[in-house]
Amino acid sequence: MLVLGPAAVGTLLAFAGTTGGRRTRAAADRAAFPLAVATAAAVLGLAGVVAATRPSASARFLAGAPLGLGVDGLAAVVLVAVAAVVLLVLVFAAADVREARARFAGLMLLFTAAVALTVTATTLPALLLAWEVMGAASYALVGFWWRDETRVGAGTTAFLTTRAGDLGLYLAVAGAVGGGLLGSGTGLRVADLAALPPGWRDVVAGGLLVAALGKAAQLPFSWWLSRAMEGPSPVSALLHSAAMVAMGGYLLLRVEPLLAATGWAATAAAWVGAVTAVALGVVALAQRDLKQLLAASTAAQLGFVVLAAGVGAVTGGTAQLVAHAGVKALLFLVAGAWLTALGTKRLAGLRGAAGIWPLVGGAVIMGGLALAGVPPFALWSTKDAVLHVALETSPALYAVGLLGAALSAAYAGKVLVVVLRRPHGAEQADQVCDVWDDEQPGTREVPRLAQAPLVVLALAALGLAVLGLPPEVGRLAGVLGQEAGAGAGALELAVSGVVAVAALAAVVVAVRADRLPEPAWARAWLGLGAATDAVVRATLRAAEAAARADDGLGRAPAALARGVVGTAGGVGALDDGLDRGVRGAVRGTGGLAGLTTRLDRGVDAAVHGVAGGARRLGAVARSSQSGQLHTYYLQAVVVLGAGGLAFVLYVSLR
Repeated sequence: MLVLGPAAVGTLLAFAGTTGGRRTRAAADRAAFPLAVATAAAVLGLAGVVAATRPSASARFLAGAPLGLGVDGLAAVVLVAVAAVVLLVLVFAAADVREARARFAGLMLLFTAAVALTVTATTLPALLLAWEVMGAASYALVGFWWRDETRVGAGTTAFLTTRAGDLGLYLAVAGAVGGGLLGSGTGLRVADLAALPPGWRDVVAGGLLVAALGKAAQLPFSWWLSRAMEGPSPVSALLHSAAMVAMGGYLLLRVEPLLAATGWAATAAAWVGAVTAVALGVVALAQRDLKQLLAASTAAQLGFVVLAAGVGAVTGGTAQLVAHAGVKALLFLVAGAWLTALGTKRLAGLRGAAGIWPLVGGAVIMGGLALAGVPPFALWSTKDAVLHVALETSPALYAVGLLGAALSAAYAGKVLVVVLRRPHGAEQADQVCDVWDDEQPGTREVPRLAQAPLVVLALAALGLAVLGLPPEVGRLAGVLGQEAGAGAGALELAVSGVVAVAALAAVVVAVRADRLPEPAWARAWLGLGAATDAVVRATLRAAEAAARADDGLGRAPAALARGVVGTAGGVGALDDGLDRGVRGAVRGTGGLAGLTTRLDRGVDAAVHGVAGGARRLGAVARSSQSGQLHTYYLQAVVVLGAGGLAFVLYVSLR
């Protein structure tokens, strides 16, 4: 029900909003968000139920490889977090999305179902199915405004980039099958991957690592996050907080035993996460667009989750994942509210924006402080829960991670000082207002319905800090089935807090003095954009060439068939001609035979006539041969008389 419920409702809404008539679509749009919010609330309730009961299920799919679902401690915690964020984002979207509401709500629910399936998948076939549907739904959501080629292109870039990483998941499935897991009776269970033979285990670990890094937007896959900002703001809030990106980090936490068993995969994950936290932190600091800054910070913050999977800090990584989901959903929704109200997301146009709507301003302050890692907000303690284990593993990793934490404070501070700094003087105020409406017409209002989720998420940005504090770390470890550690000590917490406050203060001073460096190479995402776009263009050209070749191959048999048919037609025509000739010859022969028959009959009749006449003459001649002498004398007299008469006539005529 947790998976199929939102999938069924989402499919219904998506089809009703796209395939029906005008009245059907209008009715679907009116009913979309009430139905979607009710479904999301039901999903949250079901998430609580399965988190408490820990059920499992399995269905036949392939021989020896079922579709398996199950809820353990890690899935229970993440499911509740995902469901809560989905509900709050849909409430905000009900006030923010104005067009194609049924299609939007339907796609969001389909996306939610795919994420729920990803979290609960216990076998590789189920994980692969969920992974694919999640990627397809994200493509549809990023390119939601499908009439805009730029936005559709952004969705294509995001889809192809993550697809490149997704190939690793297919490699992992192949490695698991090759390693004999399919015939072992375990059914390709994710929990059994660490038991594979060493060679195959390395193949599976490498494939899963690449797939997870692609979804989590870690280096070198980070650019797709920037392009994904073309989607609606609620999509960004869900995609970059508790879903999609978070699922990359979640997968690595799930397979942490496999990473540890290979050795090299754990080290690679740790260093990729730490380097991404620093590199994308620099990128975020250089951005002049609020959503671009938040996008880069998403990759940087997920770097701590990837680092946690690499060093075996599953408890700290889970706390970071959940806390980041709440904080980042809050900040993206604030960015969306300002974009709708003011028509811009450029920092130059958001100066003093926190003071326009006090509740929105208060929410962004709490979210910004949490993102900065300032005590006592959420990401301060959860980062330290990860860095504590990193320090025990490698001081170098700890140092890089601490630098990433300092950069978190820097880019969060940049946002705070801009939105809190009121423009001085009428001229500067006019300059700020001139930037408004540069992306879309602003409404100049933030509806109360849109403000309600901000209050809940702002409280979460403060309250989720308990997940990383020493008293609660042990309890969370018990829920996750992990070995309970001491957690970060007071000194480590103090050091990270001081670093965050110092970095925040330095940025405030630099921004006020207009001396904050914003290098072009960092603003361009380290050149990842040009490289990724080049690969995407090459991929599309290759796909088009393949399509043309396929069309050509498809036309060749047709042309051959037409040639064969033409040849057959010629042969048929020749055959028809020969047939007509033969039939004509037959008819001519028949006519000649008839004429010959008639001529033969005429000759035959003439012969019979001559013969009959000869017979009759012979009969006459025989009748005169009676044997009587006086008859002979009489015949002689007649003949002589006839002869004399003929002579007289001859003489007289001369």
